[in-house]
Amino acid sequence: MPNSAAHRLADFAERLLGGPLPVAIRAWDGSQAGPAGPTAVLKNRRALRWLLFAPGELGLARAYVSGDLDVEGDLTEGFRRIWAYRPQLAARDLARAAKLAARLGVLGLPPRPPAEEARLRGPLHSLGRDRSAISHHYDLSNSFYQLLLDDSMAYSAGLWSDPADLARAQHDKLDLICRKLGLRPGMRLLDVGCGWGSLLLHAAKHHGVQAVGVTISAEQAQHVKARLAQHDLDDRVEVRRQDYRELGDESFDAVASVEMGEHVGEQNYPAYAATLFRSLKPTGRLLLQQMSRGAIAPGGGAFIERYVAPDMTMRPLSRTLSHLETAGFEVRDVHAMREHYVPTVRAWADTLEQRWDEAVALIGEAGARVWRLYLAGGALAFEENRMGVDQILAVRPDADGRSGMPWGRV
Repeated sequence: MPNSAAHRLADFAERLLGGPLPVAIRAWDGSQAGPAGPTAVLKNRRALRWLLFAPGELGLARAYVSGDLDVEGDLTEGFRRIWAYRPQLAARDLARAAKLAARLGVLGLPPRPPAEEARLRGPLHSLGRDRSAISHHYDLSNSFYQLLLDDSMAYSAGLWSDPADLARAQHDKLDLICRKLGLRPGMRLLDVGCGWGSLLLHAAKHHGVQAVGVTISAEQAQHVKARLAQHDLDDRVEVRRQDYRELGDESFDAVASVEMGEHVGEQNYPAYAATLFRSLKPTGRLLLQQMSRGAIAPGGGAFIERYVAPDMTMRPLSRTLSHLETAGFEVRDVHAMREHYVPTVRAWADTLEQRWDEAVALIGEAGARVWRLYLAGGALAFEENRMGVDQILAVRPDADGRSGMPWGRV
């Protein structure tokens, strides 16, 4: 049916891409075109209206989250095929798209973006806006994160070995951090951006430290306090709902910050690095685990920035190291863990699919679709080296330049 909706769309897409369709298309009229494999299902004309008013990633995300666009088959494979093209639309392409939309009866008022899209106010990375940005993602539902994550509630890249599962990978990652920090009984540990308390509990239980964790997420702080009582650690671990900019003049033997620096912003990163430095005693160690990205889409792209982690900024590893050195740190080791994030994210994605109905009951159908899209795309970004993650070990030297570090690698 050369005049069917699917074939008209396929013809337009192939001209735009300069090659065959990467995935099949099935339109609302039942017509289908394209190769075998993943199939983009346009359930109604509004699926295209999203793209008409927001061409590219954001329009696709809105169509998917709203349920007007679906994907049959392997979502990750569909992402992989589409990512290989990512064309840049010229003015003439937009004009052709508008003409095609008119022929297909797609024209109309722009749809209202889904409620799951973040709408932040205030100056970028002000205290109030940062609280709203963190709340959008981390205050979603403690019950949902308990469903998705393993029992440790670690929400960061695990350390995988063969054979391993998610729980073992997270345990090994937490223990590696403690070993790199040289934690011993009686030491004081500060965890900046402590999440749901995975490192605090592990360090206190297995390495005997006194620990303080700070988070600006109300849900996280509440959850950590409940876990401390459950594990009888109230006398050894303290959690505060506090921004890193609100830390006082306390000093600690060791400081960790695990995948929190992405939320600081480039403009504020020098102050963040200076706070980490100030919080350490001389010869104290810092363990920073952080995602990295090149110059393209430092916020992760339109979908991530609107639906998942608004105001997030990822920078190249070299820029992070420069910020740390400017603050006074001596960088001692960098451990690339990019490949480890792939099985971590895919384990979360598998759990989401296996417990889909429970997830929908907790955060709604649209919210669950956000997470399905987020996890599929995230795993692929690490697999294809568009994002990285590293553990950076640094030290605050004393006044005479001594690090107190062993000569061998920690």
